[in-house]
Amino acid sequence: MSHPTFTVADIRKTFLDFFASKGHTIVPSSSLVPGNDPTLMFTNSGMVQFKDVFLGSDKRPYNRATSVQACLRAGGKHNDLENVGYTARHHTFFEMLGNWSFGDYFKRESLKWAWELLTEVYKLPAERLLATVYEEDDEAYDIWTKEIGLPPERVIRIGDNKGGRYKSDNFWMMADTGPCGPCSEIFYDHGDHIPGGPPGSPDEDGDRFIEIWNNVFMQFDMQDDGSVKPLPAPCVDTGMGLERLAAILQHVHSNYEIDLFDALIKAAARETGCTDLDNKSLRVIADHIRATAFLVSDGVIPSNEGRGYVQRRIVRRAIRHGYKLGQKTPFFHKLVADLVKVMGDAYPKLREQEQRITDVLKTEEERFFETL
Repeated sequence: MSHPTFTVADIRKTFLDFFASKGHTIVPSSSLVPGNDPTLMFTNSGMVQFKDVFLGSDKRPYNRATSVQACLRAGGKHNDLENVGYTARHHTFFEMLGNWSFGDYFKRESLKWAWELLTEVYKLPAERLLATVYEEDDEAYDIWTKEIGLPPERVIRIGDNKGGRYKSDNFWMMADTGPCGPCSEIFYDHGDHIPGGPPGSPDEDGDRFIEIWNNVFMQFDMQDDGSVKPLPAPCVDTGMGLERLAAILQHVHSNYEIDLFDALIKAAARETGCTDLDNKSLRVIADHIRATAFLVSDGVIPSNEGRGYVQRRIVRRAIRHGYKLGQKTPFFHKLVADLVKVMGDAYPKLREQEQRITDVLKTEEERFFETL
């Protein structure tokens, strides 16, 4: 790839500008604490703030939306905490690029725009991309092969591979009943020097083929008896991991090597005195400052229950990793200023609350260092 490198800030802006040019309203990231869903501990995808729109109980003044959503997966169903820092792609906090259609456009526009953005704007090489579709979704398969021109061998049909009707990697459900539908995932091939097989193969868990973008086509309403009825107005819900895309566009294999993490890892090294920038503990600290600072900005204070308990666990895991590196005095809160430098433009609330976030984390840190 000979194109210029996109910074994380460029990638965010380019994504929003692209979909704004296609008639989408840019909607700001919502809080990490879901306002409309008591069943969910944290906002874990871009569609959470639009859930009531899909269910028909809320109406917006627009029928096309796009956003870059702050997400957290560190409790309940999505709990990757112990993996964070040790793998190339696990995070507590991450950003999701998304676009939505509420009863407006459907599969054709969704897939064609995804392809246009990836290959013509971000300039990803088309020969490195492949797609999956739900086995029965001939419409999506035909759009990929006949209209976009992806070779048939690079469009993989995935059936009910999760043990039951509509239980599939390529069939998405909001819950046991309600809006659901097939999805089409776009994968990037990092090359045959990296182990792993394509989606649907026995070796799919390797690192060679990485899913970057999921296009969900909500066209059915799942009934109590497991049957589906067509939705009156089919919708599109897409999500693409910003950190994964940045790794590809910046020619690195791990999310922790992208420009944003590079800055935070160097800041963690400065505060802990660790000179080995490849040390996994620095990755843990860099990941965790994002999660904990954003949680404080959304009103989550460390405590012994619920969301506050998850917050406390993340803060203390970061401090333990600093302690492991020989840092025996409070250091973690000093990274807030570095975080604001790299993310404050995209998330103004972070900048506005910089002092408060620093103070909250410092108090928790002092308390935990006494224990240590």
